[in-house]
Amino acid sequence: MSRSTEGGGTVSVARARLLDTATRIFYAEGIHSVGIDRIVAEAKVTRATLYRHFASKEDLVLAYLDQADRAIREQVEAARASSASPTDQVRAVAKTITEGIQSTGFRGCAFLNAAAEYSDPTHPIHQAVLAHRQWFLNTVTELLAQTSEATADAAGRHFVMLRDGAMSAGCLFDPKLISDTFLHGVEGIIKARTIPELTNASGS
Repeated sequence: MSRSTEGGGTVSVARARLLDTATRIFYAEGIHSVGIDRIVAEAKVTRATLYRHFASKEDLVLAYLDQADRAIREQVEAARASSASPTDQVRAVAKTITEGIQSTGFRGCAFLNAAAEYSDPTHPIHQAVLAHRQWFLNTVTELLAQTSEATADAAGRHFVMLRDGAMSAGCLFDPKLISDTFLHGVEGIIKARTIPELTNASGS
């Protein structure tokens, strides 16, 4: 049994149900604490079906992170397409982050959470986290570079640092307060790049 995809192909309903179930539980409860038996039971499939689609739990985790990566890329692309103004594009990307922080069931960054559970830098799951983060840093730096002639490397790192802090604090404290603080910080980055006297002083 399969269902259509936008690309004209098909994806197994059982695979989709497994991945949806794993995504929900991994994100809410952590990866190591969730066993294959739990996922199989909640997805209402057999172990054989799971292993037909995912060779191991590690493969399932990588698929979970790949799905999260794709979703974030789509959000960023939509934010970039929302305005012709580079500064407004930066603001739009920041807004997508705060929308996530204030969403029901928010449990922090799926990638930071995974990195905490897979700390070995050579592990495929840790590598997937690093690849996603490098893409995000590159993307934000590229956007910020369009706001001023000044180099944007430091500004990009600053944005990601603020984002990481907001994602970590957003599930511990008032999400609205954390979101407002993050957006205020992003405005500071933009002003440092677009107000001449601040740009000359900061060099970022």
